[in-house]
Amino acid sequence: MPRAVIIGLAVVSLAASGCAAARPAGSAGLASPAPSRSAGHAAAPPAQTPSATAAGGQRALPLAGKVVGIDPGHNGGNFTDPAAIAQQIWNGTGWEACDTTGTATDGGYTEAQFNFNVALYLRADLRRDGARVVMTRSSNDGVGPCVNRRAEILNEGRADVAVDIHADGAPPSGRGFTILEPVADGPNDKVIAASQRFGEDVRQAMLAYTAMPESTYEGVDGIMQRDDLAGLNLTTVPKVLIECGNMRNATDAALLVTARFQQLVASALTAAIVRFLRPA
Repeated sequence: MPRAVIIGLAVVSLAASGCAAARPAGSAGLASPAPSRSAGHAAAPPAQTPSATAAGGQRALPLAGKVVGIDPGHNGGNFTDPAAIAQQIWNGTGWEACDTTGTATDGGYTEAQFNFNVALYLRADLRRDGARVVMTRSSNDGVGPCVNRRAEILNEGRADVAVDIHADGAPPSGRGFTILEPVADGPNDKVIAASQRFGEDVRQAMLAYTAMPESTYEGVDGIMQRDDLAGLNLTTVPKVLIECGNMRNATDAALLVTARFQQLVASALTAAIVRFLRPA
């Protein structure tokens, strides 16, 4: 932590609030460092700092009493057990694989690592703002859980809102983020409208906080409906899945592998969550 020393007067130690999240180990053989909070990230963005203050002059926590679910897609150990992740599960409308390994950049930086890093930054931000956070996995060296179980974890946690964090593996010519929203299929009927509202909040925050544009290759204005994903089909809480960029595109990949961009995505998601859960 930085120290500011005023000679002859005082020594003041500065501690960045909400920066104590565990740091994930980088993927084996990768040069990209595990994320670390920069001094510039310690300041809460405008949407996360309401003017209202609690008694005693302290900042009112915008997410006090709220529960937020985070699903960092895939897992770093999935490639070690192909049989386990290939087993078929019912996703609410059809059969799909338990999970996949996820994609990676041309340089070998894995989507699973990106997803987990962003999730840790987001968890720290949300806790700083008073939320209780439910995560579908706690490390990046395991296998699974299956995508239907991930939905169950967030449903059972009674999240007020949830987000599935991913990065895409699309053709190299395409770039940008895409927000995937659920299509009504029975189990998720009651949260469709809320999920769409949350998706728009996420879209606006991504444009405001990051240098990543809306997708050039799928969806409309960065939004796409999907009816074939367990995480969206089985959700009983408002939820979207975000593909934060295309790992196969060189321009997107150069952003996705950096701690700074991962922090900015977390800030954008936090701002969207605060906006979505803000009392009317």
